[in-house]
Amino acid sequence: MNPYISNTLPLENLDYKMLFAYVGEANAALARYDGLLQGLVNPAILLSPITTQEAVLSSKIEGTQATLDEVLEHDAGIQMDEKKTQDIHEIINYRKALSIASEELERRSMSLSLIKSIHAVLLGSVRGKDKTPGAFRIKQNWIGAAGCKIEEATFVPVSPLSLQADLDAWIAYVQSEDIDSLLQMAVVHAQFELIHPFLDGNGRIGRLLIPLFLYQKKKLASPMFYLSAYLEANRDEYYAALNAISSKQDWNGWIVFFLKGIALQADDNAVKVRAIQSLYDDMKQHIVDITHSQYSIKILDALFTRPIFKTSELVKHTGIPKQTLMPLIRQIRESGYLTIVKEARGNQAATLAFPELINIAEGKTVL
Repeated sequence: MNPYISNTLPLENLDYKMLFAYVGEANAALARYDGLLQGLVNPAILLSPITTQEAVLSSKIEGTQATLDEVLEHDAGIQMDEKKTQDIHEIINYRKALSIASEELERRSMSLSLIKSIHAVLLGSVRGKDKTPGAFRIKQNWIGAAGCKIEEATFVPVSPLSLQADLDAWIAYVQSEDIDSLLQMAVVHAQFELIHPFLDGNGRIGRLLIPLFLYQKKKLASPMFYLSAYLEANRDEYYAALNAISSKQDWNGWIVFFLKGIALQADDNAVKVRAIQSLYDDMKQHIVDITHSQYSIKILDALFTRPIFKTSELVKHTGIPKQTLMPLIRQIRESGYLTIVKEARGNQAATLAFPELINIAEGKTVL
């Protein structure tokens, strides 16, 4: 099988008449979601759990098995077995890469150097650490069954001889303006996956690029749009639509699949954001009523940032004196809002959870 030859961007001969119906729906759904984002006073705090859930789902597409609860328990210091810990570290790296890239986009536009730097974070000290983290490949790679030869591959990305030229053209397209930003995002994501510039981590970087691109294009007030739930739920169709580009040049089919995902996921994300905002507003009043404390909002923000936590860590995170914080946490727990994950033992502090928030992030409940 010969290496893929990239299409020149912007694409020609797209069926715009057919695509614009999907473009309109996706833009309307994303605008509704962005309106909610703009209304959040502290999106980084409120959306912290669904940011972690995005990291869980994007990594799950690549084979990790850890759940949101397990990642949050690891964050709280609970020990897991070696395999689970490795999976969790990959997820934490994804979350860290998204955070670093978001901060960088406050100061500069998307660039190949930025993408290499977040790739280095993504693969740092985890599976793939021997696959030249932070560097574009200098040899041919291919996709297929584990251990297959290139002759047996289902897809062979672009040749390393043309890789830099393809990447230069791709980033120039990222930095340009096309007829519509969401249609452009569909092309940007697919072209990146078809170029496959790294030896490992291409799928996760490609999915990271989605909220970053939409933020750069000012389609979002903050880079917090998560598509991996749709892509993971439709994994076979996701890969089939990408393969149809390389095998049949079916860009229209891929763009329809992607735009449908934007519309569906924007509405789903909006439901979660509304539910989290409603929970925050309700809990703000409840915690004040329960504790009658000047620290109630600081505690509430800590619960949303760390919905599973050790009580000792909450002292460090909030800066509230231990002798003041412990009775307040006990009052909140006794009111039914917190559950015990792990009892205190000896010098080990108890681990508690805020299950209502975790259930919203996982899509298990809607308020």
